[in-house]
Amino acid sequence: MGIHLQQAVSVGQYLVTQRLKGRKRYPLVLMLEPLFRCNLACSGCGKIQHPKEILKQHLSPEECFAAVEECGAPVVSIPGGEPLLHPQIDQIVQGLVKRKKFIYLCTNGLLLEKSLNQFTPSPYLSFSVHLDGLQELHDQCVDRKGVFDIAVSAIRAAKAQGFRVTTNTTIFDGTDPQEIQALFDYLTELGVDGMMVSPGYSYEWAPDQDHFLQREQTKALFREILAPFQAGKKAWQFNHNPLFLDFLTGQKDYDCTPWGSPSYSVLGWQKPCYLLNEGHYQTFQELLENTDWDQYGTQSGNPQCADCMVHCGYEPTAAVDAMQPKNMARSLGSLFGAS
Repeated sequence: MGIHLQQAVSVGQYLVTQRLKGRKRYPLVLMLEPLFRCNLACSGCGKIQHPKEILKQHLSPEECFAAVEECGAPVVSIPGGEPLLHPQIDQIVQGLVKRKKFIYLCTNGLLLEKSLNQFTPSPYLSFSVHLDGLQELHDQCVDRKGVFDIAVSAIRAAKAQGFRVTTNTTIFDGTDPQEIQALFDYLTELGVDGMMVSPGYSYEWAPDQDHFLQREQTKALFREILAPFQAGKKAWQFNHNPLFLDFLTGQKDYDCTPWGSPSYSVLGWQKPCYLLNEGHYQTFQELLENTDWDQYGTQSGNPQCADCMVHCGYEPTAAVDAMQPKNMARSLGSLFGAS
């Protein structure tokens, strides 16, 4: 698997500590959104649909550090918008590395190559480049020609300078499984350090609402996509716990852990899930204490959650399940190449 060993050990220690403290709800990954502004207008994303006055705002480094300390999660994902548009993104990353947080800076790749001199390679930092397919499909998804080639060039440059690079691929209805398999082959040849994959969710503000997957569609599609990998015919490196991949293919039945990936942005702490537009709290503690968590996840009966299988809600569930004695051998084995 593509998960860094140091990260896996640190997250494992964190999970054990939470259990020993008797905590029922705790975050695993903080999604830190320092701005919503972006240089693309992807059809499956609604972030840039915010009002112009919101798009002009960004979090200061101090606000980012305060949110990280308040939350306490060992992993910090920095999506957006496009975080490389933030004028102080280098200071934010430097401060998080100093705090020994495992950072995934999510980028469409357009600004990555010329921004590399702002950063220093570290086992705590990964650039996560969004690629939804090979050249034609990806450029179609982001509604701009040439983006795939720019992103690939940036990946090559980042790897040449010693940075850890992962990719993030969102799967939508109508996706050709063979095309995604070809993408995974290509990214493996590029030498990326891990690949993340997730089904799309019908994000309320996304311009394209016609290509999000229903639950059974998701399982069938991922069974086809991942069949060569799970049969041992492909040595793709995924930045996922193998139990999450089992969930995507229907071999595991998990419920959502909605508190596992809280989101903090210029608007505050999203309640309770960044995929739902239900408002914000001022503090993380308010989010934990004031949310009726039983109203979220497939077992809740909430129709907004019925078809969701997105990694932000279900990967934390898989991570906790991986700590069960019956699953630990497989989870540990995946770190060393066993599937």
